[in-house]
Amino acid sequence: MSVLNDFSLEGKTALVTGCKRGIGKGMALALAEAGADIIGVSASLEENGSAVEKEVTALGRSFKGYSCDFSDRKSLYSFIEKVKADFPVIDILVNNAGTILREPAVNHPDEYWDKVIEVNLSAQFVLSREIGREMVARKSGKIIFTASLLTFQGGITVPGYAASKGGIGQLTMALSNEWAASGVNVNAIAPGYIATDNTQALRDNKERSEQILQRIPAGRWGTPDDFKGPVVFLASQAANYVNGTILTVDGGWMGR
Repeated sequence: MSVLNDFSLEGKTALVTGCKRGIGKGMALALAEAGADIIGVSASLEENGSAVEKEVTALGRSFKGYSCDFSDRKSLYSFIEKVKADFPVIDILVNNAGTILREPAVNHPDEYWDKVIEVNLSAQFVLSREIGREMVARKSGKIIFTASLLTFQGGITVPGYAASKGGIGQLTMALSNEWAASGVNVNAIAPGYIATDNTQALRDNKERSEQILQRIPAGRWGTPDDFKGPVVFLASQAANYVNGTILTVDGGWMGR
């Protein structure tokens, strides 16, 4: 029996939030490549015919798409009701959906703070609780959060985002403490500086981009493909004894 069998996700169903583009899409495709069927949800995801659906089905896996505004609690609960009815067993939950709004703290408006905290932290707790309850009852499941370098650092002009990602780190450990004994692994992946829509403004700023690259030992921006191995590992039985961990995928940034 090969150790690679421990990384197989054949027969598993994975729910990936924020799967339309970037890191979330890369994660969804990786899980499909490893054998999982995919449930995808994003705020603007087409329920049929999306690009991510086409790429997942081309890999021979099934895909079901949903749209949900994670900043709206009623919309979130409506989505949860529908997805649990459609998929009584969800083996893997990847909490990747997120948003970022930039404004210096002295001018950071309530609506920025409220939206970021709701999308990045509160909605992820509610979804994890509702899906995790079934995992605990079955004594089996994997939950993976997308954290951030700002889980560890404060950032600049993004107080709501930093607070939300700090909260994700604590939530990862809190849920792990309660659910590990029930066979549910709760972990997080903290991306470094990745070439996605969220970092376009930084990459377009030549001076700031050069400063960032000088700090990264690997000497490059990350890509969504850099998350394929980490997410498959944490979603698989190879990670059965990994609990409450925040795995940095940052080209060495946090070690600098």
